[in-house]
Amino acid sequence: MVKVPKIFYLICAVIGTVAPWLFFAGFFAQEGFNIPLFIQSLFVNGAAGGFSVDVLISILVFWVWSYTDAQQNQIKNWWVVLPAGFMVGLSLALPLYLYLRSDD
Repeated sequence: MVKVPKIFYLICAVIGTVAPWLFFAGFFAQEGFNIPLFIQSLFVNGAAGGFSVDVLISILVFWVWSYTDAQQNQIKNWWVVLPAGFMVGLSLALPLYLYLRSDD
């Protein structure tokens, strides 16, 4: 089995934070901190809605799996993936959890 270096997950977590926030920052700069409009914009058309639902389902499945996996493998601080998912998304939460889980 090929072992992925722990630093890879950390780099992915950083990229997974910066890339979405480049888009989020543009939205908030233009519209202000308007959360109802932000959520409405996630479903502005069929393409955006389909993508948004896909990611929302994926993050929910990830949270359930990561909780179970963390219990089985005694991963400390696994819960940080919850605010990471809310504040950024799966692009941060998943590599962050894999970083925490890695034993390099």
